[in-house]
Amino acid sequence: MKIVQKSSLLRNDLSAFRRKGGLVGFVPTMGALHEGHLSLVRRAKVENDRVVVSIFVNPLQFGPKEDLKKYPRDLKKDAKLLSGLCDFLFIPQKDRMYPADFCSNVEVKALSDIHCGLSRKGHFAGVATIVAKLFNIVSPDNAYFGQKDAQQAVIIKKMVDDLNFPIKVHVLPTVRESDGLAMSSRNIYLSDKERREAVVLYQALKSAERMVAGKERDTEKIRMVLVDFIKRVPSARIDYVDVVDAKSLLPVKTINGTALLLLAVYIGKTRLIDNTILKIRQSA
Repeated sequence: MKIVQKSSLLRNDLSAFRRKGGLVGFVPTMGALHEGHLSLVRRAKVENDRVVVSIFVNPLQFGPKEDLKKYPRDLKKDAKLLSGLCDFLFIPQKDRMYPADFCSNVEVKALSDIHCGLSRKGHFAGVATIVAKLFNIVSPDNAYFGQKDAQQAVIIKKMVDDLNFPIKVHVLPTVRESDGLAMSSRNIYLSDKERREAVVLYQALKSAERMVAGKERDTEKIRMVLVDFIKRVPSARIDYVDVVDAKSLLPVKTINGTALLLLAVYIGKTRLIDNTILKIRQSA
């Protein structure tokens, strides 16, 4: 694994490889890697000839009162986890990604101002901007993201389509702890008590799946059952519970075929997100 900080050096290495006709897979991350990230890297390794992983804690996607300064960072540990899994670890420096005169951004408007975008103003513009920059630097054939960040994945796919990036975006299943909690770099913020209570997100998702399997189609009834269920947990504070169309992210009143259930819940001071696809099973 080669560790690279300068985008020009990474481009040169990848250009020489591409001339031979090889495929490049890319996994963008903010570090603090866990099994969820590594599952993306392993898939990229299977499906491509070269794999690039980036680590960059992107300041543009953090609000003024969010956790940029305390966001977990452990480059040494991350590099050890990636050893043997990827060919290039790209660790760009902030002043190179955002020089003093930087004044451009990418915004996927219709999808960015709802759900997480309501409570995290500017977050998805920051995400889209850094991903677009990284795509331009790496020029991958395939890029890999996790389903846990469902709204982000939808936004990235739309950006790729709208801006004609010649990249295939793969969204892979959420990786979970043994009790169902979605793996997240922010889970380390939870106290022992909060960690036990955080499983309520997964339990709520499974409850919704059971309701749909039991023929419930009214999304407001599903939503209210989940709100009542989550509120029983002392440390929980709901940001949103929404059932939406999986492509437009707009609310749906009735489940016909499939819908996306999105959750954002504060457990103590830690904001966690999760989601599941609610799907009507066809009778044999």
